[in-house]
Amino acid sequence: MLSRVADSIYWVGRYLERAENYARFIDVNFNLSLDLPPDLNEQWEPLVAATGDYEAYSGRYKDFGRESVIYFMAFDKENPSSIISTISKARENARIIRENLSRETWEKLNEIYHFVKNGKRKKVWQRDDPMDFFIKTKYSIQLLYGIADNSVARTQGWYFSQLGQFLERADKTSRILDVKYHILLPSVEEVGATIDFLHWTALLKSVSGFNTYRRLYGTIDPPGVVEFLVLDKSFPRSILFCLKEAERCLQRLSGTASEAGYGYTNKAEKRLGALRSELEFADVHDVIHFGLHEFMDSIQVKINNISDAIYDKFFKITNNFVQAQNNQE
Repeated sequence: MLSRVADSIYWVGRYLERAENYARFIDVNFNLSLDLPPDLNEQWEPLVAATGDYEAYSGRYKDFGRESVIYFMAFDKENPSSIISTISKARENARIIRENLSRETWEKLNEIYHFVKNGKRKKVWQRDDPMDFFIKTKYSIQLLYGIADNSVARTQGWYFSQLGQFLERADKTSRILDVKYHILLPSVEEVGATIDFLHWTALLKSVSGFNTYRRLYGTIDPPGVVEFLVLDKSFPRSILFCLKEAERCLQRLSGTASEAGYGYTNKAEKRLGALRSELEFADVHDVIHFGLHEFMDSIQVKINNISDAIYDKFFKITNNFVQAQNNQE
């Protein structure tokens, strides 16, 4: 597969996952704001921090009001990670490699693109209750995943898309967990209080994990939530699960999946395997003792390093003449 085609498919996976995560974050945070006591301000600032775009937002907006944050995260074209920006870029990348997609996948992505554009035209962020838009955006992307899962052949293109999707999901789970621990709960006095319960519940709902968590763990407590979202091997949005799936895709692409006992053949496999192994043998109490913020920050840096290595291995265009000269030397 050509590197430019692989690059486009990989970023379709990442952009769609980013848009889906932003839609679910806004949805859950809006519902959390309705449950908060009347004397507490709506907490939209931490949501911006979760995206990693805090400085970009602060430089253009005066406050962290609901309408401003929703517009920035969903409809601001100057924000490269907003829903409208990522859906637009996903559609453009898909258009470039149209022949590598199933007709149903392209049609659904095109439908989502026009739905989001129409949402901006109708100024959804100014509505008293804009949640129908974000719920439909989230479900539309999930429907697209289902269509692709049942119509796309398991060739290189499929694994590049899945690799992008799972790396993006691992990053976003780490960010939302980091912000909950580091910003949403600044006061020790709030631990165990009703507001604390609401925050952890909202966190679990933001990754569609509330019911699954209650079945597996019962009582909602910080160590249990951290273990569930970071180290659980079966929950599809836990960081460890995402890294294991990303590693499986990478091994397929590198050709090491069928070579039992072979550790890695490139830097991307080495870095991803090292991070997966670190989490696989980690204990939740060790993570909390180390410092959850510091641990999440470390994971985000390592995921970025993995992404850089994937780019160098599969997408970077090299000068064949210079490469041939170097090989002769």
